[in-house]
Amino acid sequence: MLDIGLPEIDGFEVCRRIRATSEVPILFLTARDDEIDRIVGLELGADDYVCKPFSPRELVARVRAILKRAGHSAQPETLARGCIALDLRARSCQVSGADLALTATEFGILARLMADPDRLATRPALIAALWGAQSTVSDRTLDSHLRNLRRKLAEAGCEGAIETVHGQGMRLGACA
Repeated sequence: MLDIGLPEIDGFEVCRRIRATSEVPILFLTARDDEIDRIVGLELGADDYVCKPFSPRELVARVRAILKRAGHSAQPETLARGCIALDLRARSCQVSGADLALTATEFGILARLMADPDRLATRPALIAALWGAQSTVSDRTLDSHLRNLRRKLAEAGCEGAIETVHGQGMRLGACA
């Protein structure tokens, strides 16, 4: 549950950041009842929008409905491609059955690439997904994490796991 009126950043920005990396159910519970606020919240990816004051029974019913829908479209717990397997809940990685230690950022990059392996991921899209759309993280920071991730994968026997399409982005390679 999110309120729009949060200190430092508003609920809309929190929702935007969550949606960049997750499909977790989001319900806005806020005093802002203008139509434009409801539309913006829903277009940013909220599953529902409830205005204060509200009926507690209605809120419980709405939360149950959201959770019921979310259960039917649950994200996979594991992602696998070739010799690489990611356990998203445990946040662990295995290459050819052996554990591979990754930093949180390296895991995030690999999870994004494995979630849609044939799609090109641009640098700005990866930065937005990992650090937020309003982030001031530079391409060089991302490059450093990518270099470390590629090195770890190569040392584990999965060289070429991340392919670069020059001038366009990167995608997951064969991972054989």
